[in-house]
Amino acid sequence: MENINLIDTFAEFKTLKNIDKPTMISVLEEVFKGLLLKMYGSDDNYDIIVNIDKGDFEIWRNRTIVADDELEDESREIALSEALKLDDTYEIGDEVTDEVKLSQFGRRAVLALRQNLAGRIMDLEKINLYNKYKERLGQLIVGEVYQIWKKEALILDDEGNELVLPKSEQIPTDFLRKGDTVRAVVSKVEMKNNAPVIILSRIDPKFLERLFELEVPEIYDGIITIRKIVRVPGERAKVAVESYDERIDPVGACVGMKGSRIHGIVRELKNENIDVINYTNNTQLLVQRALSPAKVSGIKVDEANKRIEVYLQPNEISLAIGKGGLNIKLASQLVGYEIDVFREDAEQEEDVSLDEFSDEIDSWVIDALKAIGCDTAKSVLRIPAEDLVKRTDLEEETVNEVLRILSSEFEEE
Repeated sequence: MENINLIDTFAEFKTLKNIDKPTMISVLEEVFKGLLLKMYGSDDNYDIIVNIDKGDFEIWRNRTIVADDELEDESREIALSEALKLDDTYEIGDEVTDEVKLSQFGRRAVLALRQNLAGRIMDLEKINLYNKYKERLGQLIVGEVYQIWKKEALILDDEGNELVLPKSEQIPTDFLRKGDTVRAVVSKVEMKNNAPVIILSRIDPKFLERLFELEVPEIYDGIITIRKIVRVPGERAKVAVESYDERIDPVGACVGMKGSRIHGIVRELKNENIDVINYTNNTQLLVQRALSPAKVSGIKVDEANKRIEVYLQPNEISLAIGKGGLNIKLASQLVGYEIDVFREDAEQEEDVSLDEFSDEIDSWVIDALKAIGCDTAKSVLRIPAEDLVKRTDLEEETVNEVLRILSSEFEEE
């Protein structure tokens, strides 16, 4: 009976996930040696052979032969008369190795051994589960909804491990049912009451990043990089992307033909609106792109206080702010500046598009100015000549000539 119980425990041990064979053998040997220490006070003259594959073990005892009247420690010594029964060639001083049967330990000791072994198996399983998911922080997990409670849902991974998806980490429009397949990222792994707790999230920006990696091969391959993601889960998200290959349009690659790539992500996020933006180091241009679909007329950047003043036509203000203020809120988070929106005053409404000066200013110069976010004459005139030279790489003479032409337009008025 005792042998069967232990072999069952071995079978459990053998099927543990992510535990290498040397670790298994080491733990099993340690458990057996603990029993020997408890029973005999020492384990240094015992050899333990564990066969994980077969689910069995052997314990061999090494004892020195002594004269019958000199026997003192039966765990380390054996009387000559007893040794001769095993082999008639033995002599005093020889070492005898014999197998110790499990039945010799007694039923109580065997039960204690089994309990100790089961406890070590459970502890080892917990540690390995913790370490496995600690290495998978931020990675995408696909699991099955097993149980749903008011504040969280229990998810089982493909190996049957229990993961937790709190209500606070679910998209507000998520409606989970038992048996559903759900995708999320590992957001936190911790030990509570000596047990690993793996927390999943569907609102973490990493979740959206992993979905893009799944749908857009160029991101997975590293040709396109996601520079930053900001989102209000279930409502709206802005994703700034950049390509290391000038031949590839990062926004177009992420959206796909007729939106084929982005549609799968939007469905997974319960119809969350996703704005994909071409990243640039030019703060003014990034602000313009982040506030899309609104068209910005003018921008003033206050680097010291990390604030940006944005000037718009009256009919563009609501587009810039967005429903519930989401568009401007996410744009501010994406750019890293607090954005203040202003209605254009009378002076600003008289501004003139740079394209109107194409007969006096070369098109490549106009393109260079537009590249830094200046689409109108007054947006150029607001920037000092020295800054324009640095930001556009235009010659100082060229910049001065542009400023002269633009200024003369308003002087004539």
